[in-house]
Amino acid sequence: MVVLNRIYTRTGDSGSTALGDGQRVSKTSLRVGAYGTVDETNAAVGLARMHASEELDSALTRIQNDLFDLGADLCRPVSENEASSGNPPLRICPDQTRRLEHEIDAMNERLAPLRSFVLPGGTPLAACLHHCRTVARRAERLTIALSENETINPDSAKYLNRLSDWFFVAARTANECGKDDVLWVPGANRT
Repeated sequence: MVVLNRIYTRTGDSGSTALGDGQRVSKTSLRVGAYGTVDETNAAVGLARMHASEELDSALTRIQNDLFDLGADLCRPVSENEASSGNPPLRICPDQTRRLEHEIDAMNERLAPLRSFVLPGGTPLAACLHHCRTVARRAERLTIALSENETINPDSAKYLNRLSDWFFVAARTANECGKDDVLWVPGANRT
């Protein structure tokens, strides 16, 4: 259990922060950028929950917990002997991504096929979910960039990729199963 007695420590005043394994890195490092953007995704999900039905709120709560797992995963560099240690770090696992896939499939069954790209908007919930989608995509890009420089749990990027798909399908569902989607009309405003 996490116990936070003090919120500020002053240890980051010099521009560095501690990772999950205790090493200090710059707050501008790719790793901090990746897990910081996962945290930003989580905050966007909190805003979406304000508009969600009970069923969707339950799914979004699960996602928020997964995002904390993902942040814990990304803030702890992968080490060769972590699996054999007595206290292995928390890592995103394939079951969490598979759950998203099952939920995407269930939501998508109720949607008509798209004939155009969708503009972010429609209902307040759909707009919030589109915002979640774009922040999750940024977290994914930063996580991929991190993976090009350091070893990461490959399931973390897979989870983020599927999560942004989940947000897209959930946004369409929130738009009366796609009936209220705002469709892109190419060149609509050209003179």
